[in-house]
Amino acid sequence: MTRVVVLPHEKLCPEGAVVEAEPGESICEALLRNDVEIEHACEMSCACTTCHVIVREGYDSLEEPDELEDDYLDKAWGLEPDSRLSCQAIVADEDLVVEIPRYTINMVSEQH
Repeated sequence: MTRVVVLPHEKLCPEGAVVEAEPGESICEALLRNDVEIEHACEMSCACTTCHVIVREGYDSLEEPDELEDDYLDKAWGLEPDSRLSCQAIVADEDLVVEIPRYTINMVSEQH
């Protein structure tokens, strides 16, 4: 199992979180399975930017983003060089530290 450390996020996990991820699953899947309710408006189909995360540690263990992911990342709020769409970032065997940005460009949140 790979550890994914989630830095504190005001609404989703104020204390931060440490979750176990199966190699081969996406960061988004691992977070959702462990009750970190990250937005994923397109149901993890790489058609939005609501699951954008910044990989603070372990970025090099992830496969390179494909062209479609890069195109969507260009639209993400708070884009940084180590940004990924968590639905497309597949966990390998290296632990990760991720930050969920404070905002998304989603005008209507699925969270109520």
